[in-house]
Amino acid sequence: MTKYGLSQDEIAALFASARQGDQQPQRSAFQPLDPEGQVQADSSPLGLLADVELEVTVELGQSRRSLREILAMGPGSVLELDKHAGEAVDLLVNGQLVARGEVVVIGENYGVRITELINPEGSAGR
Repeated sequence: MTKYGLSQDEIAALFASARQGDQQPQRSAFQPLDPEGQVQADSSPLGLLADVELEVTVELGQSRRSLREILAMGPGSVLELDKHAGEAVDLLVNGQLVARGEVVVIGENYGVRITELINPEGSAGR
């Protein structure tokens, strides 16, 4: 090897050894492009976050009780909340209030029909 790289003889030897070896270039195998069969990616900034999981909580109401009252609870105990039956429930995403709605029954499950969206600034919108 010369001071600044390979000599001509070394380069020729490398090419000769490459020709003698059984390493033949192989064609790359790519899947055919099918634009109609592929899902279009959302190019908006929110599209990048579409698969992020968030914790969604529906809050029926709240109550403040002493530890003695909590420990005395058992099956059949009733805990009175600060909201009335039929009053809107709060929908929280990662602990942040984002909407209010009404409880609905879907088959044997409960759901929430959103009736009001809450702006981040605090004023409600519909």
